[in-house]
Amino acid sequence: MQVFQDIINYILGLGSAIFVPLIILILGLVAGMKFKKAFMSAITLGIAFTGMSMVIGFMSNAVSPASEALAKNTDLNLPALDLGWTGAASITWSWSYAFVFFAVVLGVNFVMLILNWTKTLNVDMWNVWGKALTAYLVYFISGSLLAGFITAVVQVILELKMGDMFQRHIEDLTGIPLVTVTHLMNISAVLLLPINVIMDKIPFFNRRADTKALKKKIGIFSENSVMGFLIGLGLGLAAAYGVSGSLNLAIQIATAMALFPMISKMFMQSLSPLADAMSEMMKKRFKDREVYIGLDWPVLAGRSEIWVTAILLVPVFIGYAIILPGNAVLPLAGIINYSIAVGGLLLTGGNLVRMLIMGVISMPIYLYAATYLTPILTGLADRTGAVEGIQKGQQITWSSIEGPEFRILFAEAFKGNILGIVGSVVFIAMFVWLYKYMSKVKVPSQRYEEQGTQTTQVRATNG
Repeated sequence: MQVFQDIINYILGLGSAIFVPLIILILGLVAGMKFKKAFMSAITLGIAFTGMSMVIGFMSNAVSPASEALAKNTDLNLPALDLGWTGAASITWSWSYAFVFFAVVLGVNFVMLILNWTKTLNVDMWNVWGKALTAYLVYFISGSLLAGFITAVVQVILELKMGDMFQRHIEDLTGIPLVTVTHLMNISAVLLLPINVIMDKIPFFNRRADTKALKKKIGIFSENSVMGFLIGLGLGLAAAYGVSGSLNLAIQIATAMALFPMISKMFMQSLSPLADAMSEMMKKRFKDREVYIGLDWPVLAGRSEIWVTAILLVPVFIGYAIILPGNAVLPLAGIINYSIAVGGLLLTGGNLVRMLIMGVISMPIYLYAATYLTPILTGLADRTGAVEGIQKGQQITWSSIEGPEFRILFAEAFKGNILGIVGSVVFIAMFVWLYKYMSKVKVPSQRYEEQGTQTTQVRATNG
């Protein structure tokens, strides 16, 4: 067991920018690509992931201090410290069972592929820790290790089915064939679905409202760099940065917004040859079968709708933290809520108006979930000793934890809570509803009418 852990630790130590391209290189060779072409695809993918991670980190490092300053201006004093995903990951990897979930993820995926229950091959092994975290939370809350493993298996299945249902929409949004996203943050679309269905019936919300469509309405103000500049300037002034500080923040966010689409093109450049090779291989060996490559969410990061939504919701997140009764969390490390932005992008096809409204409506769920998880994550941190630099007695949490409703409902269900059991059943029913909805609805480029025209309800591709 220790040898296995040492091997996994070494692989994880390479980082996702090495680990995932290595898998892509192997897949390329298996699919019949020449070594030179497969190697270049892998290298380019590593560059794309590294570049995207650098820009995301750059933006987060710019936005987080401004958000903290904005919160301090309100004299808000809340007990739970938001450590974001890094704190949760540290806790997870300190659990002795964490490494077993590599086998769980691979085993479930291969069985479902063999039985033709999914088309998605998830190569995003870097995020195995998310499944382990789910199991650890359920185990800690319910007291049943078996319940933790069962819930993690359910999560793997849901992620693969989301990979299936969102693939054609992701291809339409990114231009990358046969690639999908298997990250749990997609699951936010489940709770957002009823809101989206209501909006489907209102003509105003059935006009195109992605950044490309907005160019026809607002011209230069829809450019990524200009939007980033204006958003950064507004956030800086709200945080009392002064003119100089606000202008610097504006340029920093404008820089990130301008770089995201440039780097995203490298994902297409690296993955398109692999997709072609795998498609040819599947046609030869398995008639009428396709395989989608499941990757981490940054393949979508070139869509500026994600960043406009996430950053504009920062003051809303802080505002809710101030006014919501019973909230114990001040959003800091998790202040940029990628879950709402990514899930909203896939569900709405990049409709900014819908995404922002959905974010405003759903954001309290994350704060209350983080408050619920505060004693649990604090207890896990105390048990593992994984989180360093935290004062004794300090409570910790994660304000934008992915899939909070899924994790909490299943944990409470296995604890015997009747509300948890009913909630879990309802959640799975809503997931099935989402699957059917996304399988029928048109892809983003065909879903909405142009700005300024009268529309009717979004119609399904199958009539």
